[in-house]
Amino acid sequence: QVQLVESGGDLVQPGGSLRLSCAASRSILRINAMGWYRQAPGKQRELVATITSGGSTNYADSVKGRFTASRDIAKNTVYLQMNSLKPEDTAVYYCNADWRNNDFWGQGTQVTVSS
Repeated sequence: QVQLVESGGDLVQPGGSLRLSCAASRSILRINAMGWYRQAPGKQRELVATITSGGSTNYADSVKGRFTASRDIAKNTVYLQMNSLKPEDTAVYYCNADWRNNDFWGQGTQVTVSS
């Protein structure tokens, strides 16, 4: 089992920044990959970014150049730095862990981009 706790969601104006955090209950070095997903109202959940146990990152085209995934191994925490936020980034953001071929999810954190 992997427990994930997200934090950092908030209301922010367009062009603003936020940093989301996801604390894992296990060493993230032993988790194959950690991912950030988001789900907007009426839409399917979509992948935003991933970071592997080796530290490699990958991003959805819609966030490339604006979002950055990172990690703190000592804290078993991954982050999503979101810059130049747009109204279309509004969604519930979920943290995901791919561990032993099973998916684990956090409870989600709301990000609202609005003036």
